[in-house]
Amino acid sequence: MSRPRTFGELKASGYRARSVKDELRENMIAALRAGGPLFPGVMGYERTVEPQIVNALLSRHDFILLGLRGQAKTRLLRSLPRFLDEWVPAIDGCPLNSDPFHPLTHHARVQLDAHGDATPIHWLHRGTRYQEKLATPDVTIADLIGDIDPIKAATLRLDYSDERVIHYGIIPRTNRGIFAINELPDLQPRIQVGLLNILEEKDFQIRGFPVRIPLDVAVVFSANPEDYTNRGNIITPLRDRINSQIVTHYPLTREEGVAITRQEAWTERGAGIEVVVPAFMRELIEEVAIQARKSEYVDQNSGVSARLPIALLENLVSNAERRGLVTGESRVVTRVCDLQQAVSAVSGKVELVLEGEQEGAVNVARALLGRGVKAVFQQRFPDAFKARRPRGRSASAPDEGEPQAASEYRPILEWFANGGTARIGDDMDSKSFVLALSQVKGLAGLAAKYLDARDPDDHAVAMELVLEGMHQSSMLSRERTDTAVTEYRDMLKSMLGGMGDD
Repeated sequence: MSRPRTFGELKASGYRARSVKDELRENMIAALRAGGPLFPGVMGYERTVEPQIVNALLSRHDFILLGLRGQAKTRLLRSLPRFLDEWVPAIDGCPLNSDPFHPLTHHARVQLDAHGDATPIHWLHRGTRYQEKLATPDVTIADLIGDIDPIKAATLRLDYSDERVIHYGIIPRTNRGIFAINELPDLQPRIQVGLLNILEEKDFQIRGFPVRIPLDVAVVFSANPEDYTNRGNIITPLRDRINSQIVTHYPLTREEGVAITRQEAWTERGAGIEVVVPAFMRELIEEVAIQARKSEYVDQNSGVSARLPIALLENLVSNAERRGLVTGESRVVTRVCDLQQAVSAVSGKVELVLEGEQEGAVNVARALLGRGVKAVFQQRFPDAFKARRPRGRSASAPDEGEPQAASEYRPILEWFANGGTARIGDDMDSKSFVLALSQVKGLAGLAAKYLDARDPDDHAVAMELVLEGMHQSSMLSRERTDTAVTEYRDMLKSMLGGMGDD
């Protein structure tokens, strides 16, 4: 259907003009009645953050999203244009997208006076009606609101108070749309003051000259709570004018985190290598982020972004892909030992406190990987603490009252106690990897019982997780050589062997 091209055609069509906030409200009402997802691609907020955003839009509020890094704040803000009308008319050539029924600028008024119903109209798509600005300390009033252009004033012989000499900033140019400011506290206080009238009175001043232009714009913000003390603050009058403050959060459950990581991570590479990620490996990756959010080495005020498990999964897949290219295998399964080569995805994603800095970023990252393995192991397998042998008692002499956990781990512990060593590596082909793990007595049965391993390759990774979990639970020792080979040994023999002749 063709859209009106002149002001007269627009009036004849029965078009009804409405404000941006009315658009958002009425289109949100229609979306709620229609059902379906309100913010496609955003997970974990359906019962927490999304209802608050809906309430803010229904209330015609300007609002701020307050949350730590990696909590989808920017994605939520960029989803708002879907609640605008798909097309709206504007006077052709007007820098502020003037509504033909409410001309704002001198140019728009001259056009209407000169051409009347023949005034040309162009249409704005909702995708062009959203603008955002990342707040940085060097942002100026001229960037956001505008400035006087002395050359234009001299050329046109106009007074500085004439609106025709203004070079408009990004906010006036977003008139009849949504303007977002990311990381609001990074704006200097004197710049934040310039936003006060725009939020409340919808007008602004430039260099002391009042400009009465009733802007029609919805302003939304994002901020990190850490910024309130570390880099800046939101001035009280501006905070008072932001009608709704909505707090975001990290995934509330591991399952939500796994779903987000699955959606966002780039795992379909198309290089001729099929990389399989078992379900328990996806849980392990998400658990690393969960452990980082609990770690005493990580600055919890800074947060641990959801980008950490995404980057970790991508590096994990890349290491498996590299193995497939080297060994010539067309199908590879990600392994626990691949995590050692993916450690860079963790070390660069966490802010460390003093103790963490002393330990070193790489050591902290490896410790977090170990904690993730241990957490998944404890959740899936019997209590490893009950399986540890009392001092002075051999594995081959179980007690009559031995708990179930000990009886399940005993064959494995006996095998290592009798001199067995399991050597695996991330560069081993699948056949060698399976063979190295299958020789450990009792390992295959225990892995199959508690982990969902669908084929031999998955089963081998499950067995590897058991060994690493037993190491993290202080049941086995582990050494990683310079050749990237991981060796699992009996804990007691390793301790005694390190003592030498003494």
